[in-house]
Amino acid sequence: MTEYVILVSEADEALGRMEKMEAHQKGALHRAFSVFLFNEHGETLLQQRAAEKYHSPLLWTNTCCSHPREGETVLEAAQRRVSEELGIQPAAIRDLDVAFHFTYRAEFDNGLIEHELDHVLIGHFEGDCVLNPEEVASVRWVAMEDLMADVKAAPENYTAWFKIILDEYVKHLPSL
Repeated sequence: MTEYVILVSEADEALGRMEKMEAHQKGALHRAFSVFLFNEHGETLLQQRAAEKYHSPLLWTNTCCSHPREGETVLEAAQRRVSEELGIQPAAIRDLDVAFHFTYRAEFDNGLIEHELDHVLIGHFEGDCVLNPEEVASVRWVAMEDLMADVKAAPENYTAWFKIILDEYVKHLPSL
């Protein structure tokens, strides 16, 4: 199935759609989302991207990132992808909602460009994951303080967009 992304203005107004790989080759601004799930201990669930991913393989990132489909809300898309990647059903997630959004651009060694208006969602989850090996190599829970220290000490272990999102997270939700 061909995947498309929703092209947007800086104000998040839909402008049309483009095939996902073409959008990443051209650096076209498109709608995206990033999910952070937390447990009762305040730890966030990280995923390690699968080795077969077309960019940033085996790097650590937040719980889930992707793009909504045409006719799908950001929340619906987030629930769909968390289920597809991690096997977490929407009913198992409490209080999933958009906390903030921002725009970023990141270029990769393979020539691809992430230029996204990213909606950051936060929710709560207790339980186990059933990983889709085509998407996710591993998961781990980590305290935010430990995560921030590790990203600073070993940034090469994390995706480019995750480091950008963490900076935005601290600006918008300064509870660290």
